This record gives sequence, C-alpha cells and structure tokens, in this order.
Amino acid sequence: MMKKIDAFEKEIIGAYESGVLRSTIPSKSELKARRGAARATSIKDRCVNIRLSSPDLRDLRARALVEGVPYQTLIASVLQKFVARRLVERPARLTPRSTRTARKRAAG
Repeated sequence: MMKKIDAFEKEIIGAYESGVLRSTIPSKSELKARRGAARATSIKDRCVNIRLSSPDLRDLRARALVEGVPYQTLIASVLQKFVARRLVERPARLTPRSTRTARKRAAG
C-alpha cells in the first residue's frame, strides 16, 4: 500500500515538473571530466603546506562543495591544470575604476 503524498511533497513534485527544480545528477561528460581530474591528481608523492587567506579558503571550500569534491582535491586539481597550461583565466569582474577605489580604501 502506497503512502499518500502530502502537500509539501506535491509542491516539490510540481516544482520539478514545471522546471523550477532540476536534477543535480552530473552528466556523463561531467563525470568523465571529474574522473580525469581525479586521475591527474591521484598520484601524490609529496606534501606541501601553503598559507591562504581565510576568505580564499572559505571560497575554495564552497566551490569544492558545489563541485562535489574535497577542497584539497580541488586545490590540487587547479594547480595541476595551471602547470599543464589548461587553466582558463576569465576577465576580472572589477572595472579599473572600482579597482582604484578598492586600493584607495585599503591604503586608508
């Protein structure tokens, strides 16, 4: 005997069917890319200690959570892509004017 669907469950089903919610299951190409990154960073024969700012570490951990990987694995993957010249740099979101303003504020 099936349990009756309550109002909350109906709301979730409706949101999914209308396209408001979508599946978070990675596509085959995403899984392939993640496996490749894992293989590229799987041979670890050295230990390195680095110092990061708290905001950078917080952002790395958040990004790793979104990507579904441990944050140290994400850091290793980014470094590996950088040395392999596969890391794509995006333009900064700050305009030159806002950069100058930020520098002035930091200088006091």
